[in-house]
Amino acid sequence: MRKIVALAFGVCLFSGAVKAQTLESKYGLDSVKTIENASIYSEFVKQKNYKDALPAWKYVFKNAPAFQMLTYTKGEDIMIGMFAKTNNTAYVDSLMMVYDQWIKYFGNHPKYGEGYILGKKGFNLYRLGKKDAVTVKQAYTYLMKSYDVEKDKTHPLTVKATIVAADELLKKSALSKEDFIGLYMQFSDYAEQGIKSNKGTPKEENYVDVKNTLDAVFMNAGVADCATLNTLLTPRFDQGKDDVTKLREISALLRRSECTDLPLFAKVAETLYQKDPTAESAYSLAIMFLRRQEYDKAEGYLKEAIEKSTDETAKADYYLRMAQLKLAKGQLSGAKESALNVLKINPNSGAALILIGKAYASYSKNYGEDDFEHRTVFWVVVDKFAKAKQVDPSVADEAGTLIGQFSQHFPSKEEGFFRTINPGDPVRIGDWIGETTTARFNK
Repeated sequence: MRKIVALAFGVCLFSGAVKAQTLESKYGLDSVKTIENASIYSEFVKQKNYKDALPAWKYVFKNAPAFQMLTYTKGEDIMIGMFAKTNNTAYVDSLMMVYDQWIKYFGNHPKYGEGYILGKKGFNLYRLGKKDAVTVKQAYTYLMKSYDVEKDKTHPLTVKATIVAADELLKKSALSKEDFIGLYMQFSDYAEQGIKSNKGTPKEENYVDVKNTLDAVFMNAGVADCATLNTLLTPRFDQGKDDVTKLREISALLRRSECTDLPLFAKVAETLYQKDPTAESAYSLAIMFLRRQEYDKAEGYLKEAIEKSTDETAKADYYLRMAQLKLAKGQLSGAKESALNVLKINPNSGAALILIGKAYASYSKNYGEDDFEHRTVFWVVVDKFAKAKQVDPSVADEAGTLIGQFSQHFPSKEEGFFRTINPGDPVRIGDWIGETTTARFNK
């Protein structure tokens, strides 16, 4: 009887051991071999010797798939490394298998789960795979699934890859203009929220980069003409008049595409302000009245936008519009004051510096008592344009052209001689300008 009991107990122990050593267990079919092979391939991967890492890695991948997540992160390195070395697309196929098994065994990871893995899968399929419509569409599908899972936690690279893939599908007629515009609006909101949430941190630049990429791809996609946007966005407005988020998206898109002359923009701006009188909606109304040259109404809404805004970047835009409005009204010192408020927020705003230069130029005939003193104002005018060119590459061409134009209005050397002013002398330009500059002359 004791022998029977002992035998039964031994069978139970043996059965437990067998159960522990299955494919689905942490160490797979053979714990010793798993640990040994993991150590071998890890060392080769450190040396970037992917060819010799491959056999040991394959053992762990096939025989201990639940061992550790490093199997998949290192497997990703191996497959990408082998593809780079051989250009053999079989390694791209194997890489997709790595992601599939990664999802199966570690898809529930709180940080690097299914959504994150799908982003990497789509990104690398688009980057390394064929550029035919089928492959690009598949990559786009993975990327969109990643975004659907991750939402605002989506990796910035995933969003950048998605819009680039979408642009390619648009060019291949495999994605509609409406879907592309909708995606752009959705991702623009993602980028703007990311910038706000990460303000002042190293991550902020990642979202700024996403926004710049989105805007560049969209503007080059050929869908931003006002007629197309009007056709596509009018039904969206009609169906979403009570949806503040949708109204904001439409308003921002029309402003960004410089389609504020459309009757649709006026409808959106007025509806949005009625439902949500925020800084942004007040700004949209100001833009509308600026287009109509109803400057007093525009100024009132700009003041409201500035007062209500808590976003410094947006406030800089509002101040710049105010400066442009005051310049148009001939309120030159007021234009300068508003432009200086822009520079307090963004010292490298070339647009604000150029505007100050133009305000000075407009005042030149009113400065001083004679033609010579009028012309000295152009020294500070050109100073502003030169600084704009120096600090802001986006306005460098415009600033360079303006420097050439206004330098021609400098006084002559002969005029300077009779005023006992020599080239290089410091000169104070007074009145509301209040700048010290350097004397320069034409022949």
